Amino acid sequence: MDEKYEISFVEKPEDSAWGIIGNGLDDFNKQQVGEYNFQRICFVVQDAQGTVAGGVLGEIWWNWLNISLLWVKEDLRGKGYGQRLLAAAEEEARKRGVKNAFLDTFSFQAPKFYEKCGYQVCGEIKGFPAGHSRFYLSKAL
Repeated sequence: MDEKYEISFVEKPEDSAWGIIGNGLDDFNKQQVGEYNFQRICFVVQDAQGTVAGGVLGEIWWNWLNISLLWVKEDLRGKGYGQRLLAAAEEEARKRGVKNAFLDTFSFQAPKFYEKCGYQVCGEIKGFPAGHSRFYLSKAL
């Protein structure tokens, strides 16, 4: 081990270390498989006054769509907004040449919703958080 270096705790990594570590990993990844071709996708549900009542945030990289966040205000759930948001993000990704999508969700959130939308579970971490599971799902677009 090189004794010129030591490991120390960083209280707020977003102020310093986050960018250095993230950029270092990005550089390594690009050397291995090429450019990310990173793009963001966002669709929102809003009322006439422009108040956001839900939305979907996605990221495209290496020609895959990652559904990062999808949320609909409680009183709008079950009315098709989630499906329409997800479909809009997937369609926009298709227009950009994307062929596959992936996401993660917790057992107390929406795994059944995503399965109903054609996603298939490809991984599960049981007990995360305690008494629940975290699911990873994917779908061919």
